[in-house]
Amino acid sequence: MSRIKESIVLAIAVLGLGAFLYSGIVNAKQSDRYVNVRGFAEREVNADYVIWPIVFKEVGDNLVTLSETVQNKVETLEKFLIENGVAAKEITKASPDITDTQSELYTSNKHPFRYVVTEVVTVATKDVDKIRDIMSKNGELLKKGIAISESDYRYRKVFSFNGLGAIKPEMIEEANKNARTAAQKFAMDSGSKLGKIKTATQGQFSIEDRDENTPFIKKVRVVTSVQYYLED
Repeated sequence: MSRIKESIVLAIAVLGLGAFLYSGIVNAKQSDRYVNVRGFAEREVNADYVIWPIVFKEVGDNLVTLSETVQNKVETLEKFLIENGVAAKEITKASPDITDTQSELYTSNKHPFRYVVTEVVTVATKDVDKIRDIMSKNGELLKKGIAISESDYRYRKVFSFNGLGAIKPEMIEEANKNARTAAQKFAMDSGSKLGKIKTATQGQFSIEDRDENTPFIKKVRVVTSVQYYLED
């Protein structure tokens, strides 16, 4: 009789274990149901910093005369900038770059002048609007004998945006809201309910020019990837 009781108890235990395992399997399958969505946020912002290399060239055969000419024009340019609101501390003057055309051994083109002097005066400031206004006054510099060179790829105007920290939280929140909206739509279409977040990943922020003609207007983007559990 005791053996019969033991068998009955063992059978009940096996059935209980089987039911427990079955329940665990079902729950595991249910927990594997999720949807992966992406949220996107984008803003246009104005650049808040500019680096403007002002380049001009002088040519001639006498280095002493050239040096005096370049120095006078640098002083004229610096005075022009300060008169238009640029602070002296925002102006940096580089040493002139001198090219001796007669020492260029690998060219057959003869230059009409022996020396070409390239001078760069750089303005770096947070006052982007002021610099844009000055950039439109190239005609005034021409009247002063200074022809700004825009063709040298080594010296490009750079507009940048450094205020990402101020808008970052709001943009992440917006991207996450968009992701949740997409997930809710998917859950509704599939006859499910949206559960808790399984995983969430924030993509890197990107800052690019809005277009080639307006480098002082930036486009900031961020994409977040979120996985939500789906419930019946």
